[in-house]
Amino acid sequence: MSSAIVERIHEALKGVSDPELHRPLPELGMVQSVEFVDGVAAITILLTISGCPMRDRLQKDISDSLEPIIEVKSLDLTFGVMNEEQRNNVKKLLNGGREKFIPFAQPDSLTRVIGIASGKGGVGKSSVTANLAVAAAQKGLKVGILDADVYGHSIPRLMGIVGKRPTAIDQTFIPVESYGVKVVSMEMFKPERSDAVAFRGPMLHKVLEQLLSDAYWGDLDLLLLDLPPGTGDIAISLGQLLPASEIVVVTTPQIAAAEVSERAGRIAHQLKQHIIGVIENMSDSACAKCGEPIAIFGTGGGLETAKQLSELVGADISLIGQIPFTTALREGGDLGNPIVISDPTCPASESFAAIVEKITLRPKSLVGVRLSVS
Repeated sequence: MSSAIVERIHEALKGVSDPELHRPLPELGMVQSVEFVDGVAAITILLTISGCPMRDRLQKDISDSLEPIIEVKSLDLTFGVMNEEQRNNVKKLLNGGREKFIPFAQPDSLTRVIGIASGKGGVGKSSVTANLAVAAAQKGLKVGILDADVYGHSIPRLMGIVGKRPTAIDQTFIPVESYGVKVVSMEMFKPERSDAVAFRGPMLHKVLEQLLSDAYWGDLDLLLLDLPPGTGDIAISLGQLLPASEIVVVTTPQIAAAEVSERAGRIAHQLKQHIIGVIENMSDSACAKCGEPIAIFGTGGGLETAKQLSELVGADISLIGQIPFTTALREGGDLGNPIVISDPTCPASESFAAIVEKITLRPKSLVGVRLSVS
């Protein structure tokens, strides 16, 4: 009788996943032993690291999974820690048995990788990245953000995870999750948040490569890269490490800013990256008193950037969205509460949602089309 109940407990544990790795506990080798005596289920679970932050969550999930088994009157749950060999087996499982590699650069990758670029700082590129990611997650997509702005990283604050550090399994680490989005940033690996990053060019390439390969991202539909402003090392490294990546150019309505933002599209074109379109941030907003549009930062910058890039590429590069200027967007960024969460029906949030619809639709191609070839 007890052996049959033990089998049912093992079966129930297959429905419990590690909160960070999102894989069933038995598959990860985390279930060390299961015993059942006099109504007590004695279970030993091996954690990947000591002091695992998800220990309480695991205890609740395991307890909930045993509720349908009426013979189990109480749970005696013990936590242990994996040894080095067991952790290596977990890493091999996560990497599909392969050595360290960039999953998004593999031919079989189904993840859409989009770099959010600008020619200069101060155009709200990071705010756009954060809100697009959260808006995409709200639509049911599995989304990640890589804060590739190594010197000026701001994604942790915008996503409300300042001071959070990823769980590390030796040289593999688990991205921090916020608002349904997996996030990796250089800030998470500095001894102190206020420390400056002072890397020369070759180191930047290595950092980007490690952030892409050492993280266990899982199966993502969309990975957004918050790129540093300009056309320097990171922009070039992105094209080399992820040749199938695409680019969205962010500008403000100011023509002077648009002229600089165009250069980000030019470097993407030189690297053979597909340019999805242009986003104009800080566009016209309605006056609170009379309702008339107010162009605080000028007009026409987004259209001008799209026009210049279209001539450069020889194809239509469109203005895929205009985000109206609003102080709520800035305030949400300071508080770590994206505007698509705090005020989902405001014009800015609706603009982000509309942009997500456009960038997640792949252009038509001949893939899968029957060709009449004789």
